[in-house]
Amino acid sequence: MIKRFIPILCLVLTVVATHALGRGSPEAPLETVPHVDLPRYLGKWYEIARYENSFQRDCYGTTATYSLREDGDIRVVNRCFMGSLEGEVDEAIGRAWVTDAETNAKLKVRFFWPFSGRYWIIDLGDDYEFAVVGEPSRKYLWILARTPHLAPEVYAEILNRLIQSGYDPKRLLVTEHKKHP
Repeated sequence: MIKRFIPILCLVLTVVATHALGRGSPEAPLETVPHVDLPRYLGKWYEIARYENSFQRDCYGTTATYSLREDGDIRVVNRCFMGSLEGEVDEAIGRAWVTDAETNAKLKVRFFWPFSGRYWIIDLGDDYEFAVVGEPSRKYLWILARTPHLAPEVYAEILNRLIQSGYDPKRLLVTEHKKHP
């Protein structure tokens, strides 16, 4: 009787393993949004949450501002308050350029030569009200919005899509922003 169940058990384990290695796994290719209208993407973004990384250690109230450079690339200005929301402003200025002209969703960003990183737009609101930026290894992740806060239901939907893309939402650090009257 046990011998009859071994093939069934093998089939079940194969299905489970195949599902685990499917679209939602970190080993699966990371998909970007189909198209980014770069002029609409430009402007100020508030960091809503991020994966911890060494270059943003102790940053609060982080924003990113993108503008078009004369050479057609994108000027990147990242700002945060160091240590607390009352801390000194730290600013990093960099350059980004499109690496996939078909979608405009894959870019490279450089803050100091010769190092650059991949900046892939993997989720984007219909009205460009939020964006999610990652890269294929899934080591880095940022959730951005045009305002300092996202509606809880929008944030929850983003988290669900991140799971499907092989990200672990439990690793996200929620970014604090100053309260405005």
